[in-house]
Amino acid sequence: MSQVPETRPERPVDAVAASRPRGAVRWVVVLLAFLGTTIVYLDRANLSAAAPTIQKEFGLSNTELGLILSGFFWTYAICQLFAGWFVDRVGARVSYTVGALLWSVFTAATSLGRGFASLLGLRLLLGVGESPAYPSNVKAVREWIPKRERGVATAIFDSGSRVGTAIALPIVVSVMAVISWRGSFVVTGLLGIIWAIAWYLFYRTPRASKLVSAEELAYIEAGQETPEELDTAPKVKVRWIDLLRFRAVWGMILGNFCVAFVIYWFVTWFPTYLIDSRGFTLPSLGLFGSIPAWVAVPSGWAGGIFADYLIRRGWSATRARKTLIIGGLIVSTVIIFSIFTDSPAVAIVLLSISYGALTFANASVWLLPSELAPTVGHVGSLAGLMNFAGSAAGILVSIAVGALLDATGGSFLAPMFMTLGFLVLGIVSYAFVIKRVEPLEMPDRS
Repeated sequence: MSQVPETRPERPVDAVAASRPRGAVRWVVVLLAFLGTTIVYLDRANLSAAAPTIQKEFGLSNTELGLILSGFFWTYAICQLFAGWFVDRVGARVSYTVGALLWSVFTAATSLGRGFASLLGLRLLLGVGESPAYPSNVKAVREWIPKRERGVATAIFDSGSRVGTAIALPIVVSVMAVISWRGSFVVTGLLGIIWAIAWYLFYRTPRASKLVSAEELAYIEAGQETPEELDTAPKVKVRWIDLLRFRAVWGMILGNFCVAFVIYWFVTWFPTYLIDSRGFTLPSLGLFGSIPAWVAVPSGWAGGIFADYLIRRGWSATRARKTLIIGGLIVSTVIIFSIFTDSPAVAIVLLSISYGALTFANASVWLLPSELAPTVGHVGSLAGLMNFAGSAAGILVSIAVGALLDATGGSFLAPMFMTLGFLVLGIVSYAFVIKRVEPLEMPDRS
Protein backbone atom coordinates (compact mmCIF):
# COMPACT_ATOMS: atom_id res chain seq x y z
CA MET A 1 0.00 0.00 0.00
CA SER A 2 1.51 3.32 -1.04
CA GLN A 3 1.17 6.38 1.12
CA VAL A 4 -1.01 8.84 -0.77
CA PRO A 5 0.30 12.39 -0.56
CA GLU A 6 -1.96 14.54 1.59
CA THR A 7 -2.67 18.01 0.34
CA ARG A 8 -4.18 21.13 1.78
CA PRO A 9 -4.99 24.55 0.36
CA GLU A 10 -2.06 26.92 0.47
CA ARG A 11 -2.00 29.23 3.47
CA PRO A 12 -0.36 32.61 3.80
CA VAL A 13 3.12 32.55 5.26
CA ASP A 14 4.60 35.60 6.88
CA ALA A 15 7.62 36.36 9.03
CA VAL A 16 5.58 36.80 12.20
CA ALA A 17 3.91 33.41 11.81
CA ALA A 18 7.27 31.77 11.23
CA SER A 19 8.74 33.26 14.41
CA ARG A 20 5.78 33.29 16.81
CA PRO A 21 3.28 30.60 15.82
CA ARG A 22 -0.21 30.46 17.27
CA GLY A 23 -1.00 26.95 18.46
CA ALA A 24 1.00 24.01 19.74
CA VAL A 25 -0.47 20.99 17.96
CA ARG A 26 3.05 19.83 17.15
CA TRP A 27 3.77 19.43 20.86
CA VAL A 28 0.59 17.39 21.33
CA VAL A 29 2.04 15.03 18.70
CA VAL A 30 5.29 14.85 20.68
CA LEU A 31 3.34 14.23 23.89
CA LEU A 32 1.46 11.34 22.28
CA ALA A 33 4.76 9.92 20.99
CA PHE A 34 6.13 10.19 24.54
CA LEU A 35 3.12 8.32 25.96
CA GLY A 36 3.42 5.66 23.26
CA THR A 37 7.10 5.15 24.06
CA THR A 38 6.30 5.02 27.77
CA ILE A 39 3.81 2.20 27.20
CA VAL A 40 6.26 0.40 24.89
CA TYR A 41 8.86 0.28 27.65
CA LEU A 42 6.34 -0.42 30.37
CA ASP A 43 5.28 -3.53 28.46
CA ARG A 44 8.90 -4.35 27.68
CA ALA A 45 10.11 -3.97 31.28
CA ASN A 46 7.10 -5.71 32.80
CA LEU A 47 8.79 -9.11 32.51
CA SER A 48 12.05 -7.78 33.97
CA ALA A 49 10.21 -6.44 37.03
CA ALA A 50 8.37 -9.73 37.51
CA ALA A 51 11.42 -11.86 36.60
CA PRO A 52 12.49 -12.85 40.13
CA THR A 53 8.96 -14.13 40.91
CA ILE A 54 8.54 -15.85 37.54
CA GLN A 55 11.98 -17.45 37.80
CA LYS A 56 11.13 -18.90 41.20
CA GLU A 57 7.66 -20.12 40.16
CA PHE A 58 8.90 -22.02 37.10
CA GLY A 59 12.33 -23.00 38.43
CA LEU A 60 14.21 -21.23 35.63
CA SER A 61 18.00 -20.99 35.53
CA ASN A 62 19.67 -17.63 34.88
CA THR A 63 20.49 -18.78 31.37
CA GLU A 64 16.86 -19.74 30.71
CA LEU A 65 15.66 -16.43 32.12
CA GLY A 66 18.18 -14.62 29.91
CA LEU A 67 16.86 -16.44 26.85
CA ILE A 68 13.29 -15.43 27.71
CA LEU A 69 14.34 -11.81 28.23
CA SER A 70 16.18 -11.91 24.90
CA GLY A 71 13.22 -13.38 22.99
CA PHE A 72 11.70 -9.95 22.47
CA PHE A 73 14.90 -8.62 20.93
CA TRP A 74 15.30 -11.42 18.36
CA THR A 75 12.10 -10.62 16.47
CA TYR A 76 12.35 -6.91 17.26
CA ALA A 77 15.80 -6.79 15.63
CA ILE A 78 14.77 -8.72 12.52
CA CYS A 79 11.60 -6.68 12.10
CA GLN A 80 13.55 -3.41 12.31
CA LEU A 81 14.92 -4.15 8.85
CA PHE A 82 11.35 -3.93 7.55
CA ALA A 83 9.71 -1.64 10.12
CA GLY A 84 11.46 1.49 8.84
CA TRP A 85 10.38 0.70 5.28
CA PHE A 86 6.84 0.00 6.53
CA VAL A 87 6.69 3.34 8.34
CA ASP A 88 7.92 5.22 5.27
CA ARG A 89 5.42 3.31 3.14
CA VAL A 90 2.17 3.72 5.10
CA GLY A 91 2.97 6.69 7.34
CA ALA A 92 3.33 7.10 11.10
CA ARG A 93 -0.43 7.14 11.74
CA VAL A 94 -1.08 3.62 10.44
CA SER A 95 2.26 2.05 11.42
CA TYR A 96 2.10 3.18 15.06
CA THR A 97 -1.56 2.15 15.43
CA VAL A 98 -1.01 -1.33 14.01
CA GLY A 99 2.10 -1.82 16.12
CA ALA A 100 0.41 -0.67 19.32
CA LEU A 101 -2.57 -2.98 18.88
CA LEU A 102 -0.29 -5.96 18.24
CA TRP A 103 2.11 -5.37 21.11
CA SER A 104 -0.78 -4.74 23.53
CA VAL A 105 -2.48 -8.04 22.68
CA PHE A 106 0.79 -9.96 23.02
CA THR A 107 1.55 -8.24 26.34
CA ALA A 108 -1.82 -9.22 27.80
CA ALA A 109 -1.36 -12.76 26.45
CA THR A 110 1.84 -13.13 28.49
CA SER A 111 -0.46 -13.72 31.47
CA LEU A 112 -1.20 -17.12 29.89
CA GLY A 113 2.46 -18.24 30.07
CA ARG A 114 2.99 -21.67 31.61
CA GLY A 115 6.76 -22.06 31.47
CA PHE A 116 9.94 -21.49 29.48
CA ALA A 117 8.61 -22.31 25.99
CA SER A 118 5.35 -20.33 26.19
CA LEU A 119 6.97 -17.28 27.79
CA LEU A 120 9.70 -17.28 25.15
CA GLY A 121 7.14 -17.56 22.35
CA LEU A 122 5.08 -14.66 23.68
CA ARG A 123 8.18 -12.48 23.99
CA LEU A 124 9.03 -13.25 20.37
CA LEU A 125 5.59 -12.00 19.35
CA LEU A 126 5.96 -8.86 21.47
CA GLY A 127 9.09 -7.97 19.50
CA VAL A 128 7.10 -8.06 16.27
CA GLY A 129 4.43 -5.73 17.63
CA GLU A 130 6.80 -3.14 19.05
CA SER A 131 9.07 -2.92 16.00
CA PRO A 132 7.34 0.11 14.30
CA ALA A 133 7.37 2.26 17.46
CA TYR A 134 10.70 4.09 17.30
CA PRO A 135 10.79 4.56 13.50
CA SER A 136 7.25 5.99 13.82
CA ASN A 137 8.43 8.39 16.54
CA VAL A 138 11.31 9.63 14.40
CA LYS A 139 9.04 9.98 11.37
CA ALA A 140 6.44 11.97 13.31
CA VAL A 141 9.06 14.34 14.71
CA ARG A 142 10.54 14.86 11.24
CA GLU A 143 7.09 15.68 9.83
CA TRP A 144 5.90 17.96 12.63
CA ILE A 145 8.93 19.58 14.24
CA PRO A 146 11.20 22.29 12.74
CA LYS A 147 14.94 21.61 12.88
CA ARG A 148 15.51 24.11 15.68
CA GLU A 149 13.15 22.20 18.03
CA ARG A 150 13.93 18.59 17.13
CA GLY A 151 16.47 18.09 19.90
CA VAL A 152 13.92 18.80 22.62
CA ALA A 153 11.17 16.89 20.79
CA THR A 154 13.41 13.84 20.39
CA ALA A 155 14.49 14.00 24.02
CA ILE A 156 10.86 14.17 25.14
CA PHE A 157 9.63 11.13 23.21
CA ASP A 158 12.80 9.18 24.02
CA SER A 159 12.39 9.94 27.74
CA GLY A 160 9.27 7.78 27.60
CA SER A 161 11.62 4.79 27.54
CA ARG A 162 12.96 5.80 30.95
CA VAL A 163 9.53 6.67 32.36
CA GLY A 164 8.14 3.34 31.20
CA THR A 165 11.06 1.49 32.77
CA ALA A 166 10.73 3.48 35.99
CA ILE A 167 6.99 3.02 36.47
CA ALA A 168 7.17 -0.66 35.52
CA LEU A 169 8.72 -1.55 38.87
CA PRO A 170 6.17 0.13 41.19
CA ILE A 171 3.20 -0.72 38.92
CA VAL A 172 4.12 -4.37 38.48
CA VAL A 173 5.04 -4.80 42.14
CA SER A 174 1.75 -3.18 43.23
CA VAL A 175 -0.41 -5.25 40.85
CA MET A 176 1.47 -8.39 41.86
CA ALA A 177 0.73 -7.63 45.51
CA VAL A 178 -3.00 -7.17 44.83
CA ILE A 179 -3.59 -9.70 42.05
CA SER A 180 -0.59 -11.59 40.63
CA TRP A 181 2.23 -11.19 38.15
CA ARG A 182 -0.19 -12.39 35.46
CA GLY A 183 -2.59 -9.54 36.19
CA SER A 184 0.17 -6.97 35.64
CA PHE A 185 0.47 -8.01 31.98
CA VAL A 186 -3.28 -7.65 31.42
CA VAL A 187 -3.30 -4.15 32.93
CA THR A 188 -0.38 -2.88 30.85
CA GLY A 189 -1.81 -4.48 27.71
CA LEU A 190 -5.06 -2.54 28.11
CA LEU A 191 -3.15 0.74 28.37
CA GLY A 192 -1.63 0.16 24.94
CA ILE A 193 -4.99 -0.45 23.30
CA ILE A 194 -6.37 2.81 24.71
CA TRP A 195 -3.33 4.70 23.41
CA ALA A 196 -3.60 3.13 19.94
CA ILE A 197 -7.15 4.43 19.56
CA ALA A 198 -6.11 7.93 20.65
CA TRP A 199 -3.16 8.02 18.23
CA TYR A 200 -5.23 6.89 15.25
CA LEU A 201 -7.95 9.46 15.91
CA PHE A 202 -5.54 12.37 16.42
CA TYR A 203 -2.52 11.93 14.17
CA ARG A 204 -2.31 13.47 10.69
CA THR A 205 0.52 15.11 8.80
CA PRO A 206 0.63 18.90 9.35
CA ARG A 207 -1.09 19.80 6.07
CA ALA A 208 -3.80 17.16 6.58
CA SER A 209 -4.54 18.18 10.18
CA LYS A 210 -7.65 20.29 10.79
CA LEU A 211 -6.34 21.33 14.21
CA VAL A 212 -3.13 23.11 13.22
CA SER A 213 -3.37 26.87 12.70
CA ALA A 214 -2.11 28.67 9.60
CA GLU A 215 0.60 30.29 11.68
CA GLU A 216 1.81 27.04 13.18
CA LEU A 217 1.81 25.31 9.79
CA ALA A 218 3.88 28.17 8.38
CA TYR A 219 6.29 27.88 11.31
CA ILE A 220 6.66 24.12 10.84
CA GLU A 221 7.25 24.34 7.09
CA ALA A 222 9.63 27.29 7.40
CA GLY A 223 11.80 25.19 9.71
CA GLN A 224 11.99 22.11 7.48
CA GLU A 225 14.86 21.36 5.11
CA THR A 226 12.53 21.60 2.07
CA PRO A 227 8.81 22.21 2.67
CA GLU A 228 7.76 20.19 -0.36
CA GLU A 229 9.25 16.97 1.03
CA LEU A 230 6.40 16.46 3.45
CA ASP A 231 3.80 16.24 0.67
CA THR A 232 5.62 14.30 -2.02
CA ALA A 233 6.75 10.71 -2.30
CA PRO A 234 10.54 10.32 -2.24
CA LYS A 235 12.14 10.35 -5.68
CA VAL A 236 14.95 8.10 -4.47
CA LYS A 237 14.02 4.48 -3.82
CA VAL A 238 14.36 3.54 -0.17
CA ARG A 239 16.59 0.47 -0.06
CA TRP A 240 18.34 -0.16 3.22
CA ILE A 241 21.09 -2.07 1.45
CA ASP A 242 22.07 1.16 -0.34
CA LEU A 243 22.31 3.00 2.97
CA LEU A 244 24.92 0.51 4.18
CA ARG A 245 27.39 1.83 1.60
CA PHE A 246 28.04 4.86 3.79
CA ARG A 247 30.63 5.00 6.56
CA ALA A 248 28.47 7.35 8.64
CA VAL A 249 25.63 4.80 8.65
CA TRP A 250 27.96 2.10 9.96
CA GLY A 251 29.19 4.48 12.64
CA MET A 252 25.59 5.23 13.61
CA ILE A 253 24.80 1.48 13.74
CA LEU A 254 27.87 0.51 15.79
CA GLY A 255 27.49 3.48 18.13
CA ASN A 256 23.84 2.75 18.85
CA PHE A 257 24.67 -0.92 19.47
CA CYS A 258 27.02 0.17 22.25
CA VAL A 259 24.65 2.73 23.76
CA ALA A 260 21.71 0.31 23.64
CA PHE A 261 23.75 -2.47 25.26
CA VAL A 262 24.10 -0.44 28.45
CA ILE A 263 20.54 0.92 28.32
CA TYR A 264 19.13 -2.58 27.96
CA TRP A 265 21.24 -3.78 30.88
CA PHE A 266 19.17 -1.39 32.99
CA VAL A 267 15.94 -2.57 31.34
CA THR A 268 16.58 -6.34 31.64
CA TRP A 269 18.98 -7.32 34.44
CA PHE A 270 18.98 -4.30 36.76
CA PRO A 271 16.09 -5.51 39.00
CA THR A 272 17.75 -8.93 39.37
CA TYR A 273 21.07 -7.23 40.16
CA LEU A 274 19.51 -5.22 42.99
CA ILE A 275 17.86 -8.29 44.53
CA ASP A 276 20.65 -10.83 44.09
CA SER A 277 23.74 -8.65 44.56
CA ARG A 278 22.48 -5.78 46.71
CA GLY A 279 19.97 -7.61 48.89
CA PHE A 280 16.92 -5.54 47.94
CA THR A 281 13.51 -6.95 48.86
CA LEU A 282 10.55 -6.75 46.47
CA PRO A 283 9.03 -3.69 48.23
CA SER A 284 12.39 -1.86 48.33
CA LEU A 285 12.95 -2.77 44.68
CA GLY A 286 9.73 -1.01 43.74
CA LEU A 287 10.69 2.04 45.81
CA PHE A 288 14.41 2.50 45.08
CA GLY A 289 14.98 0.48 41.93
CA SER A 290 13.32 3.10 39.74
CA ILE A 291 15.58 5.95 40.90
CA PRO A 292 18.14 5.65 38.04
CA ALA A 293 15.36 5.66 35.48
CA TRP A 294 13.76 8.77 37.02
CA VAL A 295 17.14 10.53 37.05
CA ALA A 296 17.54 9.60 33.38
CA VAL A 297 14.32 11.41 32.39
CA PRO A 298 15.41 15.05 33.06
CA SER A 299 18.92 14.13 31.91
CA GLY A 300 17.51 13.16 28.53
CA TRP A 301 15.52 16.39 28.36
CA ALA A 302 18.69 18.34 29.18
CA GLY A 303 20.44 16.54 26.33
CA GLY A 304 17.73 17.67 23.92
CA ILE A 305 17.79 21.25 25.20
CA PHE A 306 21.56 21.47 24.78
CA ALA A 307 21.32 19.86 21.33
CA ASP A 308 19.00 22.63 20.13
CA TYR A 309 20.93 25.35 21.98
CA LEU A 310 24.23 24.50 20.29
CA ILE A 311 22.61 24.57 16.84
CA ARG A 312 21.05 27.97 17.59
CA ARG A 313 24.49 29.18 18.71
CA GLY A 314 25.82 28.37 15.25
CA TRP A 315 27.50 25.04 15.94
CA SER A 316 27.53 22.60 13.04
CA ALA A 317 25.48 19.42 13.43
CA THR A 318 28.73 17.43 13.39
CA ARG A 319 30.32 19.38 16.23
CA ALA A 320 27.16 19.62 18.33
CA ARG A 321 26.15 15.95 18.05
CA LYS A 322 29.63 14.54 18.60
CA THR A 323 30.32 16.77 21.60
CA LEU A 324 27.13 15.79 23.45
CA ILE A 325 27.19 12.10 22.56
CA ILE A 326 30.86 11.51 23.35
CA GLY A 327 30.73 13.63 26.50
CA GLY A 328 27.70 11.73 27.80
CA LEU A 329 29.31 8.35 27.15
CA ILE A 330 32.50 9.38 28.95
CA VAL A 331 30.55 10.35 32.07
CA SER A 332 28.52 7.14 31.84
CA THR A 333 31.65 5.06 32.44
CA VAL A 334 31.23 5.73 36.20
CA ILE A 335 29.01 2.62 36.10
CA ILE A 336 32.11 0.50 36.74
CA PHE A 337 32.71 2.12 40.15
CA SER A 338 29.36 0.90 41.45
CA ILE A 339 30.71 -2.64 41.85
CA PHE A 340 33.52 -1.49 44.16
CA THR A 341 31.30 -0.06 46.90
CA ASP A 342 29.63 -1.95 49.73
CA SER A 343 26.94 0.71 50.10
CA PRO A 344 23.70 0.09 48.16
CA ALA A 345 22.96 3.82 48.36
CA VAL A 346 26.28 4.81 46.79
CA ALA A 347 25.78 2.15 44.11
CA ILE A 348 22.35 3.60 43.25
CA VAL A 349 23.88 7.10 42.99
CA LEU A 350 26.64 5.93 40.63
CA LEU A 351 24.21 3.92 38.53
CA SER A 352 21.89 6.92 38.35
CA ILE A 353 24.72 9.17 37.13
CA SER A 354 25.69 6.59 34.53
CA TYR A 355 22.14 6.12 33.25
CA GLY A 356 21.49 9.86 33.24
CA ALA A 357 24.64 10.59 31.22
CA LEU A 358 23.67 7.84 28.80
CA THR A 359 20.24 9.35 28.14
CA PHE A 360 21.80 12.81 27.87
CA ALA A 361 23.84 11.44 24.96
CA ASN A 362 20.95 9.43 23.56
CA ALA A 363 18.94 12.57 22.79
CA SER A 364 21.53 13.43 20.13
CA VAL A 365 21.91 9.81 19.03
CA TRP A 366 18.26 9.74 17.91
CA LEU A 367 18.71 12.94 15.92
CA LEU A 368 21.14 11.20 13.57
CA PRO A 369 18.58 9.38 11.36
CA SER A 370 16.86 12.68 10.51
CA GLU A 371 20.13 14.49 9.90
CA LEU A 372 21.78 11.78 7.82
CA ALA A 373 18.64 11.05 5.76
CA PRO A 374 18.82 12.51 2.23
CA THR A 375 15.00 12.95 2.19
CA VAL A 376 12.12 12.48 4.61
CA GLY A 377 11.42 9.22 2.80
CA HIS A 378 14.63 7.75 4.21
CA VAL A 379 14.15 8.71 7.88
CA GLY A 380 12.20 5.62 8.88
CA SER A 381 14.62 3.32 7.07
CA LEU A 382 17.66 4.82 8.78
CA ALA A 383 15.90 4.73 12.15
CA GLY A 384 15.04 1.08 11.54
CA LEU A 385 18.64 0.21 10.75
CA MET A 386 19.86 1.99 13.87
CA ASN A 387 17.21 0.34 16.00
CA PHE A 388 18.15 -3.05 14.52
CA ALA A 389 21.60 -2.58 16.03
CA GLY A 390 20.07 -1.59 19.37
CA SER A 391 17.89 -4.67 19.34
CA ALA A 392 20.88 -6.88 18.57
CA ALA A 393 22.53 -5.36 21.64
CA GLY A 394 19.44 -6.29 23.65
CA ILE A 395 19.85 -9.91 22.53
CA LEU A 396 23.51 -9.95 23.54
CA VAL A 397 23.06 -8.34 26.95
CA SER A 398 20.10 -10.58 27.84
CA ILE A 399 21.87 -13.85 26.99
CA ALA A 400 25.48 -12.93 27.83
CA VAL A 401 24.71 -11.62 31.31
CA GLY A 402 22.65 -14.71 32.15
CA ALA A 403 25.41 -17.03 30.93
CA LEU A 404 28.09 -15.08 32.81
CA LEU A 405 26.05 -15.23 36.02
CA ASP A 406 25.69 -19.00 35.77
CA ALA A 407 29.39 -19.36 34.95
CA THR A 408 30.62 -17.18 37.83
CA GLY A 409 28.20 -18.22 40.57
CA GLY A 410 25.98 -15.14 40.25
CA SER A 411 28.69 -12.44 40.25
CA PHE A 412 27.93 -9.25 38.34
CA LEU A 413 31.62 -8.30 38.12
CA ALA A 414 32.12 -9.62 34.56
CA PRO A 415 28.85 -8.14 33.23
CA MET A 416 29.78 -4.71 34.59
CA PHE A 417 33.18 -4.77 32.89
CA MET A 418 31.46 -5.83 29.70
CA THR A 419 29.21 -2.74 29.83
CA LEU A 420 32.31 -0.57 30.34
CA GLY A 421 33.91 -2.09 27.26
CA PHE A 422 30.92 -1.25 25.09
CA LEU A 423 30.86 2.34 26.38
CA VAL A 424 34.49 2.73 25.28
CA LEU A 425 33.72 1.20 21.89
CA GLY A 426 30.79 3.60 21.51
CA ILE A 427 33.05 6.58 22.18
CA VAL A 428 35.46 5.37 19.49
CA SER A 429 32.62 4.86 17.00
CA TYR A 430 31.11 8.34 17.35
CA ALA A 431 34.51 10.02 17.50
CA PHE A 432 36.23 8.34 14.55
CA VAL A 433 33.86 6.22 12.43
CA ILE A 434 31.36 9.03 11.86
CA LYS A 435 33.25 11.88 10.23
CA ARG A 436 30.45 14.32 9.45
CA VAL A 437 26.75 14.58 10.34
CA GLU A 438 25.11 15.69 7.10
CA PRO A 439 22.58 14.33 4.59
CA LEU A 440 23.81 11.33 2.61
CA GLU A 441 24.11 11.80 -1.13
CA MET A 442 22.01 9.05 -2.70
CA PRO A 443 21.93 8.25 -6.44
CA ASP A 444 18.59 8.78 -8.21
CA ARG A 445 17.23 5.31 -9.07
CA SER A 446 13.85 6.45 -10.37
